[in-house]
Amino acid sequence: MAQKDVTGRLERMDRLAARLKEDTPSTVGGLAAEFGVSTRTISRDLALMRARGMPVDADRGRGGGVRLDHSWGVGRLNLSYGEAVDLLISIAVAEQMKSPMFLANLGAVRRQLIASFSPGKRAEVDRLKSRILVGVTASSYVQMGVTGPSERVVQALHQAFVDREMLLIRYRREDGRLSEREIEPQYLLLKYPVWYVVAQDHLRDAPRTFRCDRIQSAMRTGSRFRLLPKSHFASAFAQDMQAN
Repeated sequence: MAQKDVTGRLERMDRLAARLKEDTPSTVGGLAAEFGVSTRTISRDLALMRARGMPVDADRGRGGGVRLDHSWGVGRLNLSYGEAVDLLISIAVAEQMKSPMFLANLGAVRRQLIASFSPGKRAEVDRLKSRILVGVTASSYVQMGVTGPSERVVQALHQAFVDREMLLIRYRREDGRLSEREIEPQYLLLKYPVWYVVAQDHLRDAPRTFRCDRIQSAMRTGSRFRLLPKSHFASAFAQDMQAN
């Protein structure tokens, strides 16, 4: 079996395990339709999951349900590389915010995640973490006007940031007017609870800061950009780390 097929199957099994722990009833046919594969493929996945020691139960007969013991997985959590990176970066952000609540065990979780990466992957994660900054809390005035960006915008921005890929965005300016921009999402800045993307704006050929909740649409271009040093964005950081 090709490496790509093996990776795809393992990722599908991880998602399948998470799906089976939900309270929503599942059937082999329903799971096949949900994951876009045949019932035979799902049955093979379930058999392999059992062989790996996962307690998958199934009711016999037509339409029988499939489930995974809810208690399974504690201490044996299987995360994809992308999921582990997202979790590790979220922990880093929480630690930078220095909130005393629920942080007692984050250091141990972080160490276990880092230990699961190869040295090369650890270097990649460190580079990502260095591009995420936490500034002062947004003013009450700013917070009153904040709305969450759409899921599609978040996904496009997230992937473009990780892959260093240029984005075409439709942006609503402070005066309400819309503009089309091609940007390089170089850094992310959190001024709780507002996220900003610090970017090289090709329209202005200069550094600009965009509030993520004002991005109306975002489309990846497939074109990579070169990471610029923080000094290139010194004026933007000096303003945005202090003011709103």
